[in-house]
Amino acid sequence: MTFLVRPVRAKQLSRDGLRIVSPHGDAVLSPKVVSAEEIDTPYDLVFLSVKAYALEAAMNDFAAAVGRDTMILPVLNGMRHIDLLAKRFGEHAVTGGVCLVAAEIDDQGRIVQLADVQRLVYGERNGESTPRLKTLDATLRGAGFDARLSSDIMQAMWEKWIQLASLGAITCLMRGTIGQIVAAPGGTELSIALLNESAAGASACGHKPSEDFLSRNAAAMTKTGSSLTSSMYRDLRKGAPVEADHILGDLIERGSVHGVATPLLKAALVNLRVYQDRLPKH
Repeated sequence: MTFLVRPVRAKQLSRDGLRIVSPHGDAVLSPKVVSAEEIDTPYDLVFLSVKAYALEAAMNDFAAAVGRDTMILPVLNGMRHIDLLAKRFGEHAVTGGVCLVAAEIDDQGRIVQLADVQRLVYGERNGESTPRLKTLDATLRGAGFDARLSSDIMQAMWEKWIQLASLGAITCLMRGTIGQIVAAPGGTELSIALLNESAAGASACGHKPSEDFLSRNAAAMTKTGSSLTSSMYRDLRKGAPVEADHILGDLIERGSVHGVATPLLKAALVNLRVYQDRLPKH
């Protein structure tokens, strides 16, 4: 495995190693790294895990690694990245993926895992069981995390999108954890309303979430005393860019095509756009 990183990160990894702090045990690895300028041959697999707002730059960086048989496995949030990747590299190259992990990079450059869950789901976007995905599945199984091949990866991606949009919207809009939000009068009802708006948008686009999914997420978003937040809220608290347009804006747009009204999601989106406009421009 080779990590494509930028010069500053490459220098840090060379000096300190890839440091991981996890409930499953800490580790320090010495990864093989490469810069965009050093890529001189196609790779079998490109595992893409950047933030959505960094996608365009990332595509330019790894383009030289994509050959005729290269498989791209993105685990970004939402759906816009699928359209952009397929347009750039072709429909066949792009598979579907979902990564469920709560983690962040701390001020020491360490990867800090915030919860036990660590699941990776992948599959062909058309649901077929292909030799290349079976090979990928065999490679990833037994690597120490929950890896599974899905015959309906698009549904899994849409359901994660519903979860992220509703949780991101409520925690960013209210500036608090789920426990703090539901402790306030009206907080529980607002959480459920946002979940319902997100689900309505997905349903209108042909990806209605299961009742089990809605029940589990409703429980998680209304749990008394919960410390649950979203990655968008954690980024916001750090003063970092957020994926507002990719997670909220794109879902709102896709739903509006089918006449779905999403006033609470729009309020959260405008709120985050105001925040984003205040960030220093680079």
